[in-house]
Amino acid sequence: MTVIINGYSEHRIPLLHSITAAYAASPSVAAVVLLWCNPSTSPQTLSYLTQNLSAAVLRAPSSSLNHRFHPWEIIKTRGVLICDDDVEPDPSSVSFAFAVWRSDPDQAVGFFARSHAYDVASKTWIYTMERGKYSIILTKFMIVNIKHLERYSCDEQYAGARKIVDEMNNCEDILMNFVVAEENRKGPVLVGAKGGGVRDYGDARNNGVSEGVKEVGLSSRRGEHRKRRGNCISEFHRVLGKMPLKYSYGKLVDDVGEQGLCEMGGKLVLCDNQDFR
Repeated sequence: MTVIINGYSEHRIPLLHSITAAYAASPSVAAVVLLWCNPSTSPQTLSYLTQNLSAAVLRAPSSSLNHRFHPWEIIKTRGVLICDDDVEPDPSSVSFAFAVWRSDPDQAVGFFARSHAYDVASKTWIYTMERGKYSIILTKFMIVNIKHLERYSCDEQYAGARKIVDEMNNCEDILMNFVVAEENRKGPVLVGAKGGGVRDYGDARNNGVSEGVKEVGLSSRRGEHRKRRGNCISEFHRVLGKMPLKYSYGKLVDDVGEQGLCEMGGKLVLCDNQDFR
C-alpha cells in the first residue's frame, strides 16, 4: 500500500524523521509520501524535507483538506493509508491493519474510531464517542481503496460536501466515511494495535511533548471540535439527502487465544497463561 502523510506544521518536522522511517520499514508499504499542505512553507524547508526524509515530498496546491483524498498519480497501489503527521504506529500494527483491509478491500480500516448519533431533543446529528459502537474511522490512521479516493474527489454528487469541508476547514474524514459506507453498505473496521501500540504525539493529554507538537491539530479544543463536527454531519446529510453511515461493533484483534479464566495460586488468570505440564 501507499502511505500518504498529511503535513502542515513545521513544529512537527522533527517527528517526521521517525514516522516516515517507521512506515518505510514496514513490509506492507510500497511507498511513503509526505503531502505538504502549508502554502507558507519556504522552498528551502521543502528541499530539506525532500533530502532528509524516508518519503517522497509532494506539495499540495493549497491548504484544502480535500487534498488528503486526491488520487495523486504517485499512488500506484490499490490500498492507500491516509494518516496524520503526529501518529507513529508499531510496524507490526501496520502489517496487521493492512492484512485486515486486504480481507475486504472495500472497507475502511483504522485504529481510531468515533460515532454519529441523532439527538432527538435538538433534532440534529451529533459527533460522539461510544464504547459499544462506532461508524467513523479517523484519518489519524485510515486504510481505504484508491477507488474511494477517486469517488471522493471526482464524483459530482460529493461536490457540495467537499465545499463544506473547505468552508469548515474540517471533517474530510467524516465525508470519506460517508463515501465508503455509501458504496459498501457496511460500517468501518476498528483494529487493535499490536506490539508497541500507536504513539499519538498530537493528543493534548500527552506529557513531555512540546506544545507546538501536540496543540497544532484541529481537535485540540475538544468541546468546540465536537460541535463543529456534528454540524458537518448535519450538513453532509442535508446536501447529500441521505445518511449512509453504518454502525460497527467490536474490534478485530490478532490474538485468538482462549478467554476463559482458571484459578491458579488462589487467583483467577487467563487459562492460556497457566502451565499445565
